[in-house]
This record gives sequence, C-alpha cells and structure tokens, in this order.
Amino acid sequence: MREPRRGAGEPRLTVAPLSVQASRRAPTRWDLLAFGVVMAGFVLVALGSRGVLGTLEESAAVAASLDPTRLPWYAARTSLRMIVALVLSTLFTFGYATLAAKNRRARAFLLPLLDILQSVPILGFVSAVVVLFMSLTPGRVLGAELVAVFAIFTSQVWNMTFSLYNSLVTLPRELDELARSYRLGPWMRFWRVELPFALPPLVWNAMMSMSGGWFFVVAAESISVGRSTVDLPGVGTYIAAALTASDLGAVGWAVLTMAVVILLYDVLLFRPLVAWSARFRYDTTAGHVEEPRSLVLEALRRSRWVDALAGRAARLARRRTRPRPDAAVGAAPPDPTTLRRRDRAWGGFAAVVATASLLLVARYLQSEVSPAEVGHVLLLGVYTMVRVLVLVALASLVWVPVGVMVGLRPRLTAWVQPLAQFLAAFPANLLFPLAVWAIVRYGLDPNVWLSPLMILGTQWYILFNVTAGAAGIPGELRDAAANLQLKGWLWWRKLGLPAVFPTFLTGAITASGGAWNASIVAELVHWGNDKVEAAGLGAYIVKATEAGDQARIVLGIAVMSLFVVVLNRAFWQPLQRRASQGYRLE
Repeated sequence: MREPRRGAGEPRLTVAPLSVQASRRAPTRWDLLAFGVVMAGFVLVALGSRGVLGTLEESAAVAASLDPTRLPWYAARTSLRMIVALVLSTLFTFGYATLAAKNRRARAFLLPLLDILQSVPILGFVSAVVVLFMSLTPGRVLGAELVAVFAIFTSQVWNMTFSLYNSLVTLPRELDELARSYRLGPWMRFWRVELPFALPPLVWNAMMSMSGGWFFVVAAESISVGRSTVDLPGVGTYIAAALTASDLGAVGWAVLTMAVVILLYDVLLFRPLVAWSARFRYDTTAGHVEEPRSLVLEALRRSRWVDALAGRAARLARRRTRPRPDAAVGAAPPDPTTLRRRDRAWGGFAAVVATASLLLVARYLQSEVSPAEVGHVLLLGVYTMVRVLVLVALASLVWVPVGVMVGLRPRLTAWVQPLAQFLAAFPANLLFPLAVWAIVRYGLDPNVWLSPLMILGTQWYILFNVTAGAAGIPGELRDAAANLQLKGWLWWRKLGLPAVFPTFLTGAITASGGAWNASIVAELVHWGNDKVEAAGLGAYIVKATEAGDQARIVLGIAVMSLFVVVLNRAFWQPLQRRASQGYRLE
C-alpha cells in the first residue's frame, strides 16, 4: 500500500509496530516484583485482621495453643499490631517533637512530660487504658486489640520523638537560611527542609522501635482485666505459654518465627526505607559515599504503574506546598529578653503542674502506704538507677565504635542491619531459663547477674543512632580528615565523636529510659517453679501488679518517674544543649 502524500514541510507520522506497542503494555519484571510486594502487604492485613471482630472466648481458645502450625497466623497478628503502632508513633512524633522544638514556651512542659512518659512501665499504660478500650467493644476482641496496639505504641514512640526533636534543634544554619530565602511557610519548611534532614536518623529509630516492640510484646498481648487475663493470639502469647509450660521446643519455634519475620521486615520495609532516606543525607559532595541499595526499592522505582501513581501523588503534594509570596524573608528573631521571660513563665507552670501532681499522688497514698515504705521504695529506685547508669556506660563503650564503623561502610551495614534488628527484638524472656539456671546452680548474686537483662533490648538504641549519625557525616569532612591525615584518637576527637555526639545522646537517653522500663521484666524472673529476684523498682512494681495493689503500683511508677525526670534534667539535658550548640557539623 502506498504511503499517503504529505505537504511540504509536514512532519512524517510514524506508528510503532504492534509488537512494540504490546511490549510496552506488557508487565516487566519490575512490575511483577512491585506487584508481589504490594500483595504481601494485602496478605498481611488480611491474615492479621482475621478474628479481630470475634469474641474474647474464641480468642482465648486459639491463643492458648502451642501448635507450631499456628505460628504463621500468630506472626501476622503480631506484625500487624506492630505496624499499626508504628504508623501511630510516626504521626505522634511529627506533632509532639515539632511542637517541642518550635515552641520554646511549650518545650518547658513537653520535654519533662516526655521524660515521664518514656519511663512509665508498659504495665502502667495498660492499667490506665484497659478499662477504657475494653468498654468500647464489650466482649469483643477489638477492644483488647486496641489495648495491645496502645501498649506497643508506648514501647515504640519515645525514641522516635527524641530523634526528630534532636534533628530539628540541630538543623544546620545554611538550611535555615535556605528556607527563609525561598520564603517557605511553616508547612512547606517542615516537609521540604526539616523532615528530609531528619529522615535518616528517624528511619533508623523507627527500625529500632519495631524491634523494641518485640521486646515488650509478651506484656502487650497478655492483658489483665480485674482478676482475669485476656490472651491475644500472637507470638508474644506463644512465648509466654511456652515459658510457662517449660517447653524449650516451642521456644525454639518462636525464635525461628521471629527470625523469619524480622528478615521479611528488613527486606520488604526497612532496607528500602534506609536506601530511600539516604538521598536526604546532608552532604554537599554528590556521589562521594556509596549509597545503600535495595532490590525492593529498585522495583518500586522502575515499575511503570507505581511510577504513574507516585507521579499523581507528587503533583498533588506540589499543589499543597507552594511557596507563600507574602512570607517574610529573614524575619527578625524575637527579643531574647521576652523569650527568657516566657521561658521562666512556662518553667514555673511546669513546676506548678509537677508539684500539684506530686501532692495528689501523696494524698492518694497517704492512707495506704507508710513513710517507711516510701523511703524503702526510694532506696530501691537508687539501686535501679545505679544499674541503669552502669549498663548504659558499658553499652556506650562497646557500641559507639561499632556503630561508627558500620555507619561509614554501607556494604557492612547491609549485613549488620538485619542481625542487629534480630538481636534488638530478641525478648529477654527467652533468656530467663539460662539466667535462672545459672544463678541457682552456681549461687550467683541476682542483683548483679540479672542486670544484663535490663540492657539486652535497649543497648541497640545506642548502636542504631550512632550508625545513623556516622552514615550522615558529610563527604567533605571525610575528605578533610583524610587530607589532614587524621588517624587514631585524633580522628575520633576531632571528627568521629563530635559527628555522632547528637545522635548518640538520642540513643543513650532512650536506652536509659528503656532500661528503666525493662526493669519490670528483668528484676523478677520465673522459670518453672524457680523464681529469682533482684532488689529494685522493677521487681517492686511487678509484685504489686501481681497482687493487684493499685496504691503500690502508683507509688512505684511515681518514684520511677521522679528518678528519670531528675536524671534527665540534671545530666542529659545539659549534654543536649552542648550538642545543639557546640557539635554541629556545618
């Protein structure tokens, strides 16, 4: 057939062959891999939500089984609870940390409150909300699921909040000037400047939060309502039942299931997030450092249908975050005298609230607890505080050098990341048989040898935060250190330690708070008929909880909160001010 005649200068129209058009429409391997990832998410939701609307009797019947074939369903239930809690933790972090960092008046109240919240044991949170959530759906599993999600949320959120707050208060000055010069409003400034700067350490802390949720999952899935207990199907309940039955085989199946789930987390969720967040690393030398890679992230980037959906979402986001033409450029900062006056006012308000709270607690306990017992509980608080400080110091000596080494080597990070997640998620309960056997067999002192169980799950906060800080060292500083031939202790003193100091503080503070929280499972342990106890606040709170003594539960939590607040105000906060003023890499 002849080709149609064209006019002078008219472009020739070409049509791709049908085979080429078909190949463009056919799914590629990246489309298939991205589809598999999305379907894995749907399967998790479908399998994990099965039975959520059932009755408590049906849930208790299936939760008590030690049949290993039920573990995939238990793992899906636990994983869904933890992911929902992680999403809620992220939303809470965005609001709370931003308000504390931006509003100096609110900071005087929010930071001490955050100290108290991170120190309250998970049993205290469960006791406070169990009646509320269970009454929303009487006799149904959904209310107990809400309690479990809230309990896991309280084990995840605090280190994420501290991480974002620390990043916001240490924002480099040139990024602040950039936001002002482009007239970015508060909303766009947060999403385009501040959050991207904070993303790398925030992702590492989210990873640690997920692992920290495993550490307390046993307490979260076993809910006490009055004198009865509601056990939800999950890996935590399975571990508790296996320990009660002294079934080491079931414990082994639980550990294997946890390892598989954590590996899937790493491959499908956290490794893509770490690789994606690396693009926001604060560095002016492009391509200087080898970026972490993820096959899943590569598939999502190369998939055509994912790209089409992401393009539409990006266009919608650009419409919502346009620069404000009327925004002031380089607005003058508030008067320092006015700020100091406001800070004193809010500090006074926080002191009044704290004093009123202490008086209310004292009035409540006046008729229930004698002054001698209060003094005894304060002494128990000193014992636990000494353990916490010694353990955090020892963990810092070990994990700061390791974290710097891992953070500076992306290939090593790819190997260490899943291993660290598994070790961070490893519940201390699984080491109870070994600890109790060794202490009873060799007559060891529980006050010393139970202490490592407190730091078992919380030491990883230090490793994860230091790794994130080392990975964020700008390339030009590494070049400068190499050109100046900084080596050994001189390199650590001039570059390594100052670079990771802000993120190390975030990890140390959350590790300290987590160790206080972990004392409720580490200072009083059971295995079969044997019970080993260390003198401390954690053991006191657990015994009061087992006895249903509400007054002594309140006393234990109040004393623990008092110790944590005083320690943070006298020790950690001065170090945080030092980090924000003298250790900026700019």
